[in-house]
Amino acid sequence: MALCKRIKELGHRILLVDPNENCPCRIYADKYLNSDIFDWDSVITFAKDNHAEAILSDECDIAMSMISKVGEHLGLSVQNSNVVRYFTNKYMMRELCKINGINHPEYQLCKTKEEAISFFTSLNKPIIIKPIDSNASHGVFKIESIEDIVTNFDESLSYSRIIKAVLAERYICGREFTIDGIKTPSQHYTLAISKKDHYKHNPNIANELYFSHDDPEFDYDKLKTINDKYILVSGLEYGFTHAEYKYEDGNFYLIEIASRGGGNMISSLITQYMSGYQTYDFLINSALGRFDNSDFSIRNEYKNRCSVLKFFDTPKGGGIVKKIIGEDYLKSCSEIKEYQLHFKIGDKIENCKNDSVRIGFYIACAGTREKLDRIIMDIDSSFKIIT
Repeated sequence: MALCKRIKELGHRILLVDPNENCPCRIYADKYLNSDIFDWDSVITFAKDNHAEAILSDECDIAMSMISKVGEHLGLSVQNSNVVRYFTNKYMMRELCKINGINHPEYQLCKTKEEAISFFTSLNKPIIIKPIDSNASHGVFKIESIEDIVTNFDESLSYSRIIKAVLAERYICGREFTIDGIKTPSQHYTLAISKKDHYKHNPNIANELYFSHDDPEFDYDKLKTINDKYILVSGLEYGFTHAEYKYEDGNFYLIEIASRGGGNMISSLITQYMSGYQTYDFLINSALGRFDNSDFSIRNEYKNRCSVLKFFDTPKGGGIVKKIIGEDYLKSCSEIKEYQLHFKIGDKIENCKNDSVRIGFYIACAGTREKLDRIIMDIDSSFKIIT
């Protein structure tokens, strides 16, 4: 939504492709194609007929490969499709880490349950199985027994689009982080780092991302160096980056990395607040072939800024919503930049099964950690969902 708005503010036409006829971005579109983005022929014809000059997206993993291939076919400015695979294919991510000495969990590509069982048995530790090239935590399962593999392998496999296989890897205990940045033709800059918490009912789904430029417990400079190394050796030429790491026994381990902005308004709101830059201008101009080497280093006046992306908990595991208390505070607090409730009174809600079905969130931004912590406490005490 924010990307489309900025494109229009800069005076460009928008040719929108979306399978949802009621998608919010449609209000900005000059031309609209109701289509799955993977319908190659329809997208190519639509772009040619309307003389597309650029193709881009943000906050969506599964779109990135298609954008590269369509852009290459049309002669537009896009990331090289071979490079993009290092950011969309989880097995290739692991291989690039291994070649370049970047910490990663033990892993194996598994095309059958038997291969996954063999890996789990030989490791003799909990593992994660995940699709090779899906998004939003679809098909991601923590495995603690052979029975878990038998139960979940086929579902995980069903979400792999290109290669019908899953990635099995050792489950890394410890704190999880995200790191968002921007790659210019010459350098990669970190814009924001978050420390994550997760739902108790599913440790693979985040319920809080707390953004700051430093941390009293963890070495964010070390994390930046590791992340910069992966991006530079990958050959990524330009664009946004979004990565997830876990910290175990004094080391950061790469979990996943993408050549796009963080979802749930991380790239459209949080990284721009944390960095002070209008990063969409760079992304749009790069898609038009207008490259520059702007300096996106964090200036001193922004180094104390903090933000939080907080997802709401489902009370008692679920039920019919009877009452929503405290929404007025979400509307009136100036530090709350955005909030969304994906339900209304009378709806049935339940514990989320993946990232895409969380019941809602808020984003709050403040000039200091102390002020942001007070806002979080106020929301925790004032906002309630009664089922």
